[in-house]
Amino acid sequence: MVTPKEYDRIVQKSSPKSNSAVNCAKAFFFGGVICTAGQGIFELFRLLRLEESAARTLTSVSMIFIGALLTALGVYDKLARHAGAGTLVPITGFANAMAAPAIEFKSEGFITGVGTKLFAIAGPVIVYGTGASVLYGAILWIMHMFGLTLF
Repeated sequence: MVTPKEYDRIVQKSSPKSNSAVNCAKAFFFGGVICTAGQGIFELFRLLRLEESAARTLTSVSMIFIGALLTALGVYDKLARHAGAGTLVPITGFANAMAAPAIEFKSEGFITGVGTKLFAIAGPVIVYGTGASVLYGAILWIMHMFGLTLF
């Protein structure tokens, strides 16, 4: 029987070593490239003389579409292997989190496959994001009642 201490030693020995500095640099670079692409799309919409709010909305929609399309083509996952967190943080990462389970489980049908698995990854992000925004809103409301403002 393997003791917990021996098991930890075996896991440490067989686990791949990761270089945090290189991983952070890759995430920073690829995340920056994705955000720069988003800014470029925004600027293109502004060149089309769209109002700023419309250009922002269309930029978000475009980035979500590009993220889902690259996921469907199998490109986004290959990029994420090298870029790490740089592909998770931008809105394209959310699109990937929504599209990947839908694509993976489409063979199980729309209800038991896609419908059930669609929010497997993105669901917790939505839940905790909503919860955090409610908490933040409540704190601001209480501060406002006492005459304190942040903005």
